[in-house]
Amino acid sequence: MNARINPIVMPKWGLSMAEGKVTGWLVRPGAKITAGDEILEVETDKIAGVVEAGEAGTLRRVLGEPQTVYPVKALIGVIADDDVPDAEIDAFVAAYAVPAEEGEDAAEAGPRYEFVETPAGRLRYARRGEGEDTVLLIHGFGGDLDNWLFNIDALGAAATVYALDLPGHGQSEKALGDPSLPGLATAVLGFMDALGIARAHLVGHSMGGALSQQVAVDAPSRVASIALIASAGLGPEINGDYIAGFVSAAGRRELKPVLEHLFHDPSTVTRQLVDDVLKYKRIDGVDTALRALADGLFPDGRQASQLADQTRAAGTRTLVVFGEGDRIIPAAQAQALADTAQVYVLPEAGHMVQMEKAGRVNELLLKHIAG
Repeated sequence: MNARINPIVMPKWGLSMAEGKVTGWLVRPGAKITAGDEILEVETDKIAGVVEAGEAGTLRRVLGEPQTVYPVKALIGVIADDDVPDAEIDAFVAAYAVPAEEGEDAAEAGPRYEFVETPAGRLRYARRGEGEDTVLLIHGFGGDLDNWLFNIDALGAAATVYALDLPGHGQSEKALGDPSLPGLATAVLGFMDALGIARAHLVGHSMGGALSQQVAVDAPSRVASIALIASAGLGPEINGDYIAGFVSAAGRRELKPVLEHLFHDPSTVTRQLVDDVLKYKRIDGVDTALRALADGLFPDGRQASQLADQTRAAGTRTLVVFGEGDRIIPAAQAQALADTAQVYVLPEAGHMVQMEKAGRVNELLLKHIAG
């Protein structure tokens, strides 16, 4: 491998991703690239996303053709300094081989996800990394652990990371014994107990942010820090039409415009994403669970719980990140903990800021976790 040549490869976003389609380049050959720059757009069977440069240099080769599908880790571009001869780059491209999965027969080495029995029922989770710090990723209303597919691997490079499907969500138990924040907090603590997690950094998105605050209030000794991503629980306002629309949507035509409210760029919502959410919503027990949560947590299109004062009193180290264009929870609510927390509002991002600005969010999370 030539250390002066940096490959751009088809990323792997989530456990199930095997290939992705290049939908367009955002920079031209010869452009000067800084690490973290958005360089091309990729669409997977789950979602559309942006690939960021991992290294600085000049975009010397564009190999990935728009509207073409490539396997994960396939070479789709090359970044190198200007003084690297073309011949060296040509040789690099000619010799490049898609790296094998780590470990023998990695694709068949075991289940893509794991399950654990807890007092709240059987819960699905994914695990990454072997770091000393432990991180628990908690999704929002109607979401699942794949809401963290742009984050879990980056965080797993520095910590042991778990992402779970909450009760009523994903592939976890659909029955909700207690559809309240304290009830869900008890479920999260039961999950931690079942896996022997004594203490963790909690990273919560939307409803998961309110839940992270609740766990920190109820069991502060179990929480090393909290990171609140587009978090509920910081103010009364929420887009009640979104909540009602998500719960009631029964077909693609009704659901797609609802999901588009989640993103700064509505084209992020792929047909497959809509179909996956519809498939989830049609599982027995899901409608009952979602309606119970909506009625308990967001009655009359308002947030029932505001936890900023309790979170502040608990003294838990806190990071708050919002997308400036959030159309579900007003970004102004990020300031509710501004006196005690690190607060960032990111431009050109909506409610799914951890997906739309994954590089920046991952950078902030890694710094926060490290203390």
